Amino acid sequence: MMRHFLAILSFVVFVNPNAVSAQESAAAEELAKQLSNPIADLASFPFQLNYDENIGADDSGSRWTLNVQPVIPFRLSEDWNLISRTIVPIISTDGIPTGSGTESGLGDTVQSFFFSPAAATSSGWTWGVGPVLLLPTSTDSRFGVGEWGAGLTGVALRQQGPWTYGGLANHIVDVTGSTDISSTFLQPFLSYTTPTAWTFTVSSESTYDWTQEQWSVPINLVVAKLVNINGRPVSFTGGARYWAESTPNGPEGWGARFVVTLLFPK
Repeated sequence: MMRHFLAILSFVVFVNPNAVSAQESAAAEELAKQLSNPIADLASFPFQLNYDENIGADDSGSRWTLNVQPVIPFRLSEDWNLISRTIVPIISTDGIPTGSGTESGLGDTVQSFFFSPAAATSSGWTWGVGPVLLLPTSTDSRFGVGEWGAGLTGVALRQQGPWTYGGLANHIVDVTGSTDISSTFLQPFLSYTTPTAWTFTVSSESTYDWTQEQWSVPINLVVAKLVNINGRPVSFTGGARYWAESTPNGPEGWGARFVVTLLFPK
């Protein structure tokens, strides 16, 4: 797996787009910074591929997860935007549970809506709040709970020079009464974008299951490059993830992440 990952990362790091003017470079830098903002007024279509291993009672299982994550902004008025963020997981496992072969299917979909002011505050903060829904799209109990859930989500961030820092959070509970869902998601992030549209990010995507009283804490270290392909801006991201905390049969150690994001600026 690591050979494939290193080949992907080498492509991301050494990709050589055509030379651009200073004005185009500044526009690319600004677009790259918008990608660091989860509720930017920018339509995008990320395909995020994650690899995790050392899963199961004997640490022999592995998992690929392709998150299809369209982000669609809507202008409600001159002062307010509505940002739709969808996460549809496509999952492939091997050796989960122990001794089983390869299985593939869909996970549960997470749909978030953020109501956000069109302009940042006087101190430079951007924020958004709204509902989050858990949709029972999983095709197998190994890939999701298969039940309806709902809750609240929020995000706050500040962009200061090349830096972007902030956090996103949500809490989802069961709405049908057929299962006990109570889960909190926390995503702090810190990004640095260069004038040549490289972005370096460290983040966590921690989940706390209040029912099981268990944490899952992957830490992601990724680098992204915004390029122009046939007039279309595309972002390529590659990096590693480390599981600082996991459930008893969850992934352990190092994993990998690769993302291709199609952008649709206005």
